[in-house]
Amino acid sequence: MIFKITVLFFLIFSFQFSLAQNSKNWQEVNSLLAMQEKAWNEGNIDAFMQGYWKNDSLKFVSSKGVVYGWQKTYERYQKNYPDRASMGVLKFEIVSKEQMGKEVYFVVGKWFLKRDEKGDIGGYFSLIFRKIKGKWCIVADHTS
Repeated sequence: MIFKITVLFFLIFSFQFSLAQNSKNWQEVNSLLAMQEKAWNEGNIDAFMQGYWKNDSLKFVSSKGVVYGWQKTYERYQKNYPDRASMGVLKFEIVSKEQMGKEVYFVVGKWFLKRDEKGDIGGYFSLIFRKIKGKWCIVADHTS
């Protein structure tokens, strides 16, 4: 009987710990998205890019194809959004989130750019986040 109670207590504790860890991980991922939104709305692409994995293996997929690497992704953003009028005001809306492992999150959402001079645009995104060296970052971005 004591063994069953001990096992039950262990399972409950493990489940609660897992839920708490998942919640903490989501808070960190969500904070990264909030930081990106804020940086974008301040016109700061450099700060916005801090959410991405600074590695040649980063993947950015759009209707124009696949871009590999942090630097090329950065250059793509600079080319497509050369000024504040092009950047507008960014708003993310999370559609779904799923922790795929201890250090992997999959997030689907909508993005909106309010642009008075150039016209509003928006679409959807799917992001894969990984925790690398203790820090969450986007390792794959599919935006349309």
